[in-house]
Amino acid sequence: MKAFFEGIQWLFETIFFAPQNFLRELELTHWFAANTINWIFMIICAVAIVYWCKQLVIFDEKGEENQDTTAHSFLK
Repeated sequence: MKAFFEGIQWLFETIFFAPQNFLRELELTHWFAANTINWIFMIICAVAIVYWCKQLVIFDEKGEENQDTTAHSFLK
């Protein structure tokens, strides 16, 4: 039974956590390279927010948005 749990430990430490270990070692020398994935996610979120705001303006200009407070059944 001990070998089974040591096998699980080996699997996680050497296989599954290899990308995290790589990024941890990379951060000591190249901070920007190690945080590239964070920058990519921030750019994606910023683009999504800009797109969402533009869509809100389009629907507001067309008058399709129902701004009545009784638009939702739980607000009655």
